[in-house]
Amino acid sequence: MTSQQLEERSQQLEARVATLEKELAEMKQMLYGFVQKKSPWWLEVAGSFENDPTFEEAVRFGQEWRKSAE
Repeated sequence: MTSQQLEERSQQLEARVATLEKELAEMKQMLYGFVQKKSPWWLEVAGSFENDPTFEEAVRFGQEWRKSAE
């Protein structure tokens, strides 16, 4: 392998490492955003089944089952 070929491969490797470092920094920033959430996850979904007839039916079935298990 010639010195020119080695230099080209070195430049390619440096470019690939730079890309990986940039992507890793972006991923860390995204992860940091998830970790820093101050409210519990369940607050984001609380109330999402309000006025949902299917959910209300499931609740009713659960109540019936608990009464029958007494």
